[in-house]
Amino acid sequence: MNDSLDIQQLIRFVDWNRLPWALVFLVVALLGERLISRFLDDLGERFAEQRLLLKKVKALGRFAFFAVLALVFSSSVLTVDPQVLLALAGTLGLAVGFAFKDLLASLMAGVILLIDQPFQVGDRIAFGGYYGEVTEIGLRSVRLVTLDDNLVTIPNSQFITESVASANAGALDCMVVMDFYIAPAEDFARARTIAAEAAATSRYVYLEKPVATLVNDQFMGERFVTVIRVKAYVFDARYEKAFASDVTERVKRAFHDEGIRTPDRAYRDLELYNREEP
Repeated sequence: MNDSLDIQQLIRFVDWNRLPWALVFLVVALLGERLISRFLDDLGERFAEQRLLLKKVKALGRFAFFAVLALVFSSSVLTVDPQVLLALAGTLGLAVGFAFKDLLASLMAGVILLIDQPFQVGDRIAFGGYYGEVTEIGLRSVRLVTLDDNLVTIPNSQFITESVASANAGALDCMVVMDFYIAPAEDFARARTIAAEAAATSRYVYLEKPVATLVNDQFMGERFVTVIRVKAYVFDARYEKAFASDVTERVKRAFHDEGIRTPDRAYRDLELYNREEP
């Protein structure tokens, strides 16, 4: 009963002569915001070094834009004493808070994400079984595109209580880890050199940061193998998979040319040798 009374009082304070112009202003403002957002996206694609900064500006600008737009629209349509407006806003805010508590929680979480910055637009993050690039931190949710080109929408509130991992943490480059497996008896030193050279000479590598290689022996199932691990940085996180594919292809070709056997091939050769023995 009180809620309907408050709504009736609010309708009574609406300036119906200003409402059409306010709606026109609202539509124009929303179209302008969309054009500016598209312009910033295009600018970021053209100047890759500034892409993450432009995406961050876009995310912060959207929050500020909608806050200012709501204030301007309400002040232009409602003709009421400020004290009465505050009282009505408080009552309506309480009612809306109960009705849309999950939505409001996501809105507040979005503000916290922009302030705390566990990740930024453009980062590659792993969350809830998904891994991909954050394309938007919105008022209600975060959108990320997986490496399979699927768009995933996650409510902002989930990021407040769950752990999230960022691969590049606001930087354009990011580390890529690649493992190569060889038989234990093979020339691991030569294999390590081949893997390091393949990573360091790739067209996707970021040489401002070091290329590291590690050698480790471990059991995989019932087999003993040697693992050559390469840690290198790709100059743009978007080329992460292209970088890994390029290095893997060149390493496998070099291993084949130099006779460095993988574990499967070595065990297969051993089985054939044992069969041929009298």
